[in-house]
Amino acid sequence: MSKERTLVLVKPDGVRRGLVGEVIARIERKGYEVTALRMLQADRAILERHYAEHEGKPFYEPLLEFMMSGPIVALIAEGERVIEGFRSLAGVTDPTVAAPGTIRGDLARQQATKVVQNIVHGSDSVESAEREISIFFGGK
Repeated sequence: MSKERTLVLVKPDGVRRGLVGEVIARIERKGYEVTALRMLQADRAILERHYAEHEGKPFYEPLLEFMMSGPIVALIAEGERVIEGFRSLAGVTDPTVAAPGTIRGDLARQQATKVVQNIVHGSDSVESAEREISIFFGGK
């Protein structure tokens, strides 16, 4: 097996609540290495590229609004099967049913918002990871 890379985003709700350190600590405790990290205020152009596959869906505009509502932290994590491993660590998308012990299960909760605010994003495949990393980190 070779090392994989994945993009992890700590979304505006996670940054607002001071959970960046907790997310990074969980990634590192799992044995993955954080190889790049940046905090940014994502603009519409970067988010349109990141969420291009969702364009035209009813949640697309509210998702962009949410992701522009505050700073985010983007990081690259590396390790054996890191894509699958981080997605397991994050938990399922819906925080109400995310398993205890996962980032979303422990730290996120259902809110009466236009889109689910669930603390983190993680790439879902090697191809997505490389595309997403290039959006947030250029040629790294």
